[in-house]
Amino acid sequence: MSLGLIISFQVQTTEGQELADSINLVLQHRIVENDTIPHVNLKEIPIIPPYKFKNKRHKRRYGKLVRNIKKVLPFARSAGERINDINAHLATLSSEKEKKDYLNEAEEELFNEFERPLRKLTFSQGRLLIKLINRETGDTTYELIKQYKGGVSAFFWQGIARLFGSNLKSEYHKDGDDQMIEHIILLIDNGII
Repeated sequence: MSLGLIISFQVQTTEGQELADSINLVLQHRIVENDTIPHVNLKEIPIIPPYKFKNKRHKRRYGKLVRNIKKVLPFARSAGERINDINAHLATLSSEKEKKDYLNEAEEELFNEFERPLRKLTFSQGRLLIKLINRETGDTTYELIKQYKGGVSAFFWQGIARLFGSNLKSEYHKDGDDQMIEHIILLIDNGII
């Protein structure tokens, strides 16, 4: 029985040695008193304390917010990436006609891609999306519409949003009212939830 263990141990050692021989790693190092010490930068691990709930109702609200953020955050991140791409492409265009044509084309593409999923959002998810777009882009949704479609269009959509209890001018305050949202996003980004 011990002979079988020795053989399998040797096989594993041989395979491990072959793997070690095939990988040549160059590490940063420091020499201290004729001794070489490898220097490896480790990935930062954030320590996020658990959220403290005031009562059971607050805890249920947190659970609902987790579900809503998991559903809405990918849309907000995609919006941030798209805004950066659109701005970069607009910077390369020279004439106003080219810019307008490009914006119309981008709007149609976005509409075709996101209309169905966004129509399925609840009112609270829509309000959350407005705040998260502000978090990801640095601009309110109202400012983005005004920048790309004009003031009249922004005013129109703000009026529609107000009819449904939302505000396109909502801002994200990570240290204020939106601390719970920021906490949840940190947990999601670090793979904890």
